[in-house]
Parts: sequence; structure tokens; C-alpha cells
Amino acid sequence: MIDAYQSQCQARVDDALAALFEAPLPQLQRLYQAMRYSVINGGKRVRPLLVYAACEALGGNASRANAAACAVELIHAYSLVHDDLPAMDDDDLRRGQPTTHIAFDEACAILAGDGLQTLAFEVLADARHNPLDAEVRLRMLSCLSRAAGPAGMVGGQAIDLGSVGCKLDQAALELMHRHKTGAMIEASVTLGALASGLADEPALQALQRYAQAIGLAFQVQDDILDVESDTATLGKTQGKDSANDKPTYPALLGLPAAKSYALELRDQAIAALSPWGESAEPLRALARFIVARNS
Repeated sequence: MIDAYQSQCQARVDDALAALFEAPLPQLQRLYQAMRYSVINGGKRVRPLLVYAACEALGGNASRANAAACAVELIHAYSLVHDDLPAMDDDDLRRGQPTTHIAFDEACAILAGDGLQTLAFEVLADARHNPLDAEVRLRMLSCLSRAAGPAGMVGGQAIDLGSVGCKLDQAALELMHRHKTGAMIEASVTLGALASGLADEPALQALQRYAQAIGLAFQVQDDILDVESDTATLGKTQGKDSANDKPTYPALLGLPAAKSYALELRDQAIAALSPWGESAEPLRALARFIVARNS
């Protein structure tokens, strides 16, 4: 089921994303090429899938969630462009292709990331892209701003950079990843729920529990793959976390315990979906996919 659903959602969001990269001036052509390169270059589109699946779980039409799906993928792509820079993780490979600062240059990559970040908020705010009620659009903007900013993903990256060479306990490691990875996954689910037009407070709370569990599971599985997989499968440099002396779940817990923890988090996420039946099956399938993926 997940393969067909993933293909369907990827096609939907990719069509919507492609329409955003038409340069308004000839002088901006290279910048827009770099932005497009950073987004339309493969990827699992997990965050847009979560947007669509949350919207549909509550009985909404997926077309209402296109802007939110684009926005979370734009933020994700910007974060990867900046993470790969020499001042951050200094990676040359992303999704099996040269990273943006290698394919273009470092200054262009910085500007492309800046452009992708601000374009995400434009897409959510502009009724031409997001024809929902103004109150819903404002709530979406608030949600994405917090998740992507210093209280969320950016703060998590700062903690991550400050933790290189440090020995973190499990609570500290989870705090870092609930910000760096989990905040945007949680926002994806919340934005999808808001897009449905049918989200009440109990539903949002249950979906938050689901998202918190899969957000952490996603990072645990990433850490496992950094140990077990290879560069060709991952599409990025394998073993980079260990080489950079970054704290990870396998290093802290051991590989078998890290795998068990990922499965425990998957089960917590699925349990949080008990208020819904068949409509939430894509969310359940995504929870299983996140801990079973090999890249």
C-alpha cells in the first residue's frame, strides 16, 4: 500500500513544487536553478506524505493540503542545503548527487537555501497557493514558524553542532532530535490536520502523540542506517556521524537496543491512531515505513 500511496503523493507535490521555480527575472535564473536543483532531485517526500495522510485521516480532501505539503518540503530542502555546507556538516553528496554548494557554489547555495525557506512561508500565506480561510493560513504560518525556527529545527541543529565530541545521555539526545528532526515532522502532521478543516483539539493531540513518536523513530533509524548501510544506498556519505564524533542512538544504546527502540516508537505512533479506522491507514503505513526504510 505505501508504495502506491507514496508515488501518488510524490507526483502531486512534485507538480505543485515545479510550478514555483520560474525565475521572474533573467538575472535570477541561476538562483532559481539552484533552488530547483535542491528540491526536484528525488527524495522520499516523507513530510509531504505526512501532510496528505493527516489531512485524509480526518476526512479532508488531499487537494486542500497542497500548499502545506510544498511548504514543509521547501523547509526540509533548505535545511539540507545549509546542513551540507562546509561550515556545518561539510557533505559533498546528497540523494546520490553533488550537494548544492558543489553543483553551484557556496554563496549560491546559501542564497538558494534562504530563498527556499522564505518561499515556504509565501506559499502558505498567499491565497493563490493556499486558498483556505485566512484564519487557517495564519495558524499554519505560526505552526511552521515555530517548528522551523530556533524553538524547533534551527535550535536542534545548534544543539547538534554543540554536541560534537560530547557524551550525551538519552534524555539529552532525545531533546536534540525532538527539535532537529521531530519538530518539522510534527508540524507536517499538524499542517495536514489543519488543512482538512476538520481538526478539533482531541484529534490534534492524538496526532501530536503520533508525530512525536515517528519523529524520534525517524532519527533513530537514520542513526542505525549510518552504521549499517552504505553510501550508494543512502545517497549520502555513510559513517559520517561516527567520523565526526556525533552522539547517536547506536553509540549510546548499542545497535540491537537502538533497533528495539525504533520498533517501540513505531508501536507508540500506531497506538496513538486508535481513534481512527481505515482513514488513518496511510499514517500507520508511514510509521512502519519510517523504521523499515534502508535510505
